[in-house]
Amino acid sequence: MFLRSLSKNALLQKNVTNVPKRMNSSRIEFAQRHLSPGVGKMTNLVIEKGKGSWVFTEDGKKYLDLTCGIGVTNAGHSHPKVVKAAQDQVAKITHAQVNIVYHKPMLDLVERLKTITPKGLDRYFFWNSGSEAVEAAIKLARHATKKQNVIVFKGGYHGRTVGAMSLTTSKTIYRAGYGPLMPGVFVTPFPYCNQCAVSKCSDGKYNTENCCNDPLLQLEQLLKMQTAPSETAAILIEPVLGEGGYVPPPKQFMKSLRELCTKHEILLICDEVQSGMGRTGKYFAVEHFDVVPDILIFAKGIASGFPLSGIASTYDIMQTQPPGSMGGTYAGNAVACAAACATIDAMKEEKMLENTNERGKQLVDGLKAIQKKHNVISEIRGLGLMIGVEFDEKKVPAKFADAVSKECYNNGMLLLTTSIFETLRFIPALNVSADEIKLGLEIFEKSLASVLQKK
Repeated sequence: MFLRSLSKNALLQKNVTNVPKRMNSSRIEFAQRHLSPGVGKMTNLVIEKGKGSWVFTEDGKKYLDLTCGIGVTNAGHSHPKVVKAAQDQVAKITHAQVNIVYHKPMLDLVERLKTITPKGLDRYFFWNSGSEAVEAAIKLARHATKKQNVIVFKGGYHGRTVGAMSLTTSKTIYRAGYGPLMPGVFVTPFPYCNQCAVSKCSDGKYNTENCCNDPLLQLEQLLKMQTAPSETAAILIEPVLGEGGYVPPPKQFMKSLRELCTKHEILLICDEVQSGMGRTGKYFAVEHFDVVPDILIFAKGIASGFPLSGIASTYDIMQTQPPGSMGGTYAGNAVACAAACATIDAMKEEKMLENTNERGKQLVDGLKAIQKKHNVISEIRGLGLMIGVEFDEKKVPAKFADAVSKECYNNGMLLLTTSIFETLRFIPALNVSADEIKLGLEIFEKSLASVLQKK
C-alpha cells in the first residue's frame, strides 16, 4: 500500500516540506501589486531554481513538480545538455532575425525535426508561443485552400491570442469579455466517452473501446447544415484534449476524421502543443492513431522552456504562401533553437520515450490501485505521461479536484487540475524516476484521503 511505503522513500521525502505558514509577504504583495491579475495563480511560490523533477523556492523549500510547467520541461528542469547548448549559443549570437538571415541553430533543428515529425511533414515555420503557432496554421490553411471557415472540437484549447482564443472552447474564462471574436469558427463534439450522453444512457455499452460514433455523425451533419466543405479550410483537433480533460479519442475516430478531411478536401490540423515532443510516449500523439495530418502544430516541450513553437506541413502546402506573408521579430530565436536541438538529442540519447512508457504504466497502475480503495474516481485515462484522473461528480462536491490539488501542494507536490469537470492531470518530466513516480502516488493518495475525510 502506498501510504505504508512512505517511509521507504526517505531520501526523496526528507526535502519535501509543507507549505510554510507564512510566505514572504512583502514579495507576494509586490507581485500582486505590479503584475496583471488576469494571470491566474495555482500557488504563491517564488521559485528560484529547478532541477529535474524538482523546483526550489527562494527560502529553500523543495517541491516535486508534476506540472512540468504545463507540459513544457519534458526533459526536466535545467537539463545540463540544454543548459550548455543555450549558454554556448548566447556567447555566439542571440538574435539572428528570420526575415533577414538564416542561422545555424534553426537549420540544425530542421535536420533533427525531420527525424521525428510524421513522414511527409518536412517543411517548417517557427514562431514563439503555442497561440502564435496555431494562428500560423490557420493562416497557412486559408492560404492553401482559399477557404475561410475552421471547425474545432468542444473542449479544445488552442491559445489566448484573439484568433486562437476564438478557436478555444474548453472554458468560457479564456474568451469571456473579449468579443467580438474571429468569425468563421464552428464547433463539433469531441469523442469524450466519459461525458458522452449516449454512453451514459447505454449502461456502459458504448465507451472508448466501443465508441457510439455520434461525434462523427455530428461532424458530418455540421458539414451539411452550417459550413459546407467548399467553404471549410480546416478541421483543427488536439489528438489528446489538453485543457479539456486529458482525453484521448478512440483510434477509429481519428482514422475516420482523416478520411473525411481527405474526402472533402479539408486540411486536417493537429494541435500537439501539449501532447507533442514525447509527452504521450511517442514523439507526437498522432502516431498512436496511425494518422498523418496536413499541418502539425508544436510548442511547449520542444525547447525545454525557451520560447519556441512552430508548424510542420508538406512542401506543396507551404509553397502556397508568398514571401513576406509570414514572419516575426523573434520567430525561431537562435538560443531557443539551440535549446531545442539539445532537447531532442537528450531525449534520444537518454531513451526518454522508453522511460515515458515505463513510468506511464507505473503511474496508471498505481492510480488504479488507489481507485480501488477510493471509489470516487470515475476514470483514469491518457497516453504515456499525459494522464488524467476524473472524479465521479455524483460522489464528490464541486471544486473537489481543486481541493486535492491544494492538499498535494500542502504535502510538497505540484499537481494541476484541468477541464470544467473534476479532473486532475499528471504531467511529470519524461525522465522522471521510478522513485519519484512512487513518491508522487504516495502524496496523491495521502492528499486524496485527507480531502475525503473533510468531505
